[in-house]
Amino acid sequence: MLARFLFGFQKFSISLPSIQILTSDDKKISIKLKGISLHYANALRRICLNGVPIFAIDTVDVIENSSVIPDEGIAHTLGMIPLKTELNGFDESNSRVILVLDSEAAENTKIVTSAELESKDQVVKPISKQIPIVHLAPGQRIKLEAYARLGRGTEHAKWNSANISVLTNADKEGEHILTVETTGSLEPRQIILAGIEELSKRLEEFKEILVNLEE
Repeated sequence: MLARFLFGFQKFSISLPSIQILTSDDKKISIKLKGISLHYANALRRICLNGVPIFAIDTVDVIENSSVIPDEGIAHTLGMIPLKTELNGFDESNSRVILVLDSEAAENTKIVTSAELESKDQVVKPISKQIPIVHLAPGQRIKLEAYARLGRGTEHAKWNSANISVLTNADKEGEHILTVETTGSLEPRQIILAGIEELSKRLEEFKEILVNLEE
């Protein structure tokens, strides 16, 4: 059954009797869930934390690295840089975005930041230009190609869509407050909406499994 949701969307197969936005900004959102069981509320919390797909760097081809940091260390750092994500523009099973980095320190020590990490996509790029990647001494250079793809936090924490996703009880029985803080890859409202869709999808798949077992 389709239900009208709090943001004006009507695409969910879970009927949520009442949802109220308590606070919302570009980093965090808190909503009150009324008339939904604790089991479903907690499932939504978990999905908002690590079940919504976002982009993260997964593979790095290092062409040149004369810094003191080994290739593996740089690859790990790149993987943990949050990337802006647009879910509607990519297929999760076939998503790849290339980012390139080519930086050299001439006469002075240099801090290479995410500002120099150039994306081949207009949307998928670091959420900040001030994230440090590596220090270069004079004469040192780093050149690489990085490949980002959609993934979920259940595979690795770098794909977590939220820093925190917390469920608390409200003053009244049967009411729960869900607070989600984004990593920056998606807006907080997008995480909630995508979480609802994902939960709806999983419940439908589980229902089909039960029907097949009965047959």
